[in-house]
Amino acid sequence: MIEERTLDERCVNALRFLSVDSIELANSGHPGLPLGAAPMAYVLWSRHLKHDFADPAWPDRDRFVLSAGHGSALLYSLLHLFGYDVPRGELQRFRQWGSRTPGHPESGVTPGVEVTTGPLGQGFANAVGLAIAERHLAATFNRPGYAVVDHMTFALVGDGDLMEGVSYEAAAIAGHLRLGKLIVLYDSNDVCLAGATALATSEDVASRFAAAGWRVAHVADGNDLSALDNALAEARASADRPTLIEVKTVIGYGAPTKQGTHGAHGAPLGSEETRRAKVALGWPEAPAFHVPDDVRAHAAALARRAATAHAEWTHRVASYREAFPELAAELARRLSGSLPATWESAVPFFPADSKGLATRKASEAVLQAVAPVLPELIGGSADLNPSTLTWLRSAGDFGPPSPSSPAVQGAVGPIQSYAGRNLHFGVREHAMGSIANGIAQHGGLLPYTATFLAFADYMRPPIRLAALSGYPAVFVFTHDSIGVGEDGPTHQPVEQLMSLRLIPNLVVLRPADANETADAWRVAIERRHGPTVLVLTRQNLPTLDRTRTKPSAVRSGAYVLWDSAPSPELILMASGSEVSLALTAAERLAAEGTRVRVVSMPSWELFERQSESYRESVLPPGVSAKISIEAGRTLGWERYTGDDGLTLGVDRFGASAPGGEVFARLGLTADAVVDAARHRLAH
Repeated sequence: MIEERTLDERCVNALRFLSVDSIELANSGHPGLPLGAAPMAYVLWSRHLKHDFADPAWPDRDRFVLSAGHGSALLYSLLHLFGYDVPRGELQRFRQWGSRTPGHPESGVTPGVEVTTGPLGQGFANAVGLAIAERHLAATFNRPGYAVVDHMTFALVGDGDLMEGVSYEAAAIAGHLRLGKLIVLYDSNDVCLAGATALATSEDVASRFAAAGWRVAHVADGNDLSALDNALAEARASADRPTLIEVKTVIGYGAPTKQGTHGAHGAPLGSEETRRAKVALGWPEAPAFHVPDDVRAHAAALARRAATAHAEWTHRVASYREAFPELAAELARRLSGSLPATWESAVPFFPADSKGLATRKASEAVLQAVAPVLPELIGGSADLNPSTLTWLRSAGDFGPPSPSSPAVQGAVGPIQSYAGRNLHFGVREHAMGSIANGIAQHGGLLPYTATFLAFADYMRPPIRLAALSGYPAVFVFTHDSIGVGEDGPTHQPVEQLMSLRLIPNLVVLRPADANETADAWRVAIERRHGPTVLVLTRQNLPTLDRTRTKPSAVRSGAYVLWDSAPSPELILMASGSEVSLALTAAERLAAEGTRVRVVSMPSWELFERQSESYRESVLPPGVSAKISIEAGRTLGWERYTGDDGLTLGVDRFGASAPGGEVFARLGLTADAVVDAARHRLAH
């Protein structure tokens, strides 16, 4: 006899079997998480989540992140049941070309999906970034009686998420910053894709989080809706630190032969196991995608009730606008993503200077100049501010103010508070990138990060996801080549620059001098639909004479910096520190009678976006003698030099010695360029 279920329990089962039916129809997906975690997701969405299906992007909604993105079918079922524009037809197109229900959640594809998740741990760290953004904007704009920024961030994570190192890095930051409006539901079922978690780990996850400064709660039975409700209510009431709620669940709950095993994780149940699961949980065997009328009506009523918070917020903002018109206008501007009309006038111009300065130093000057007129700019480094020079003077350190002790003096400015704009990530590059993605996706802020280029490898997953998802984050990398010198090959990047150029929708800029650096920042600040990488030197570079060439040519990706005569017979092209080297060599070659052109090429991606006629005007196809010069791997430059050209670079690891000596021994000198050019022209 089928056990009678409450309406809430039947809503849970609707979520379970909408998910299972989607997976079965696609013959692909992960049923284990939806079957086990549906109760906690339902309690959150029905009783605690502030959201509006009619306007999924309203700014003060609570954010929900499914970090365990392989359970995407559950998220799509939630969105469907709670009224979002994810109709049954989209559930039936799960994992199919062009659907709104891709295999893992993708922001910008599905209404209600906040961030792109699937690579484990990334969503957890994104959630920390979302929570940081909320705290900063609240501290900046809220006034007594006018809480116009006041929302929670929730994440649902699995055992695999919490094995990934990025989650521990991000958890440590969140605990240190006391992000009390961050709540993480931990689907603790002791099973991963390959088997029991005991095969790979025996740590006490709850104690680890407690040690990192989190409040930890436990729900012994993941099907106990009352216990889940109480745990979430208590977590919301505890605003002094983030909360991890460990919920013990059974993966694949209800599937008779697969529940509790890794067999439920990543493959469809199959028609017979699906039928038996529906019988076991008192659900009609047919039709597929069944939602009883009372379940649908109940979910719709819950969704409408949750959406009333939006109307209340709208009234509150109207009152706020009357009381604080300037603040309200600034908040609206920030949330719209528009920039102040005159911000570019703050960007400095650097006069020609043969001694020059390092592009990291020029970047510092740009940051200090634009920070006062771009208050949305927020960021920091992986414990490297004295080296990357990515700090904002007088902007304060982001962190929790302590009411019971004297104010903490900030490392680079005013006292610490959530209104501070200098983020201290510690030596945690991976989490730094992922947190920046969360901040960028929240809205109202423009985040940047910084570390050495050799350590871009630690940040590749968040950079890739930023590019895939179109997050407007800025990733600054200094110490960009063998010019790092004595620190040796461990810190001398040779393959990283070319590796970053491989990522679609990522703009990589390696400026040649201070003015190219200023314009690179212009590009990064204006770019709204994808991330930007700035690659900067430690060593000084000459500031080039700009009387003949505008630095704004950087926006074209590559441009003619210097021609010795019309109709060149030789083209030297370079990026970054090697541009001045190319100029020196070109002047010597010109003195010998060679018609030579120097092309500065700070961004391949921007150059490829230009018209064919422009590209050919810079690199005429009729000129076969082309030489590229760059202190990194040469692979890829042949697309511009052609089969008859030469590529000068570094196709080996560097060495520990003064930077100038490393350049000389590895063949990157003006003499070497001149010799290569003579050889090419002679043949």
